[in-house]
Amino acid sequence: MDQKPASTVEWKSVADAFGFAGDLLPAGVIRFNMPRKDLHVTVGGVEVKPGLALGAWAAFRHVGKNDAMVMGDLVLTEEEVAPVMKTLADGGVEVTAIHNHLIGESPRIVYIHMGGHGDPVKMARTIKQAVSLTKSPFPQGGGAKESDDIGFDVAAVRKILGHPGNVSGGVLHFNVARPEKLTEEGMDTPPSMGMGVSINFQPTGNGKAAVAGDFALLGKEVGPVLKVLQDNGVQATALHSHALNDMPRLFYMHIWANDDAQKLAHVLRTALDKTAVKSGG
Repeated sequence: MDQKPASTVEWKSVADAFGFAGDLLPAGVIRFNMPRKDLHVTVGGVEVKPGLALGAWAAFRHVGKNDAMVMGDLVLTEEEVAPVMKTLADGGVEVTAIHNHLIGESPRIVYIHMGGHGDPVKMARTIKQAVSLTKSPFPQGGGAKESDDIGFDVAAVRKILGHPGNVSGGVLHFNVARPEKLTEEGMDTPPSMGMGVSINFQPTGNGKAAVAGDFALLGKEVGPVLKVLQDNGVQATALHSHALNDMPRLFYMHIWANDDAQKLAHVLRTALDKTAVKSGG
């Protein structure tokens, strides 16, 4: 698979449709991040940073000369769901899942997963129109590189998990690819399209962290991963699909915990070891 990043030039018309620059990722993918910085969501007394569990996004990849696929995730309040869904459908962008990622959050948040295939500019305009129905602010330029000094030992957590991770928005992010070749409706969907394991650590004081994210799992991996989490105080908050025609079929197990960051890293590493995902990726 071509692992070269996309170029700014080839995606200029899509970036113009959104009104802000996207992040160029491997395998020719560009991703537009639209975090819900307008929302103040709490879970168990923890105020959730946008980077922990409120990150809306849309990722595009060319599959022909003037043809692209899009996959993404929108973060919505309950009253925003119906108008956003209608706008997506009217513009030819499919809703592929509607569900929770958290439990006990206030206010209640609903996540819409979306996908599409066609004219990338038309799909970008549709997604922007849908997001414009919410109070979500659109990004204004890129952020500066952030320090790893966010309130727990980031280096230790990276070492335990066996993956690099990066800090942005005051949150430590891990995105871990599965080893299989993944497709959606027969089109290659590289890890940069969002079909991997995502684990985020937000500092909560005294070396502790709130952890949220999701494991992308084959059916046979669901039970073993769930047992590790349940036996070690990490709550599975949702289990569902994100796409309609992915091969192999993946199920996404969303998680929540607030405990010592290194302790949680050990639990999550043990859970990853129940999957085909290897350390050091």
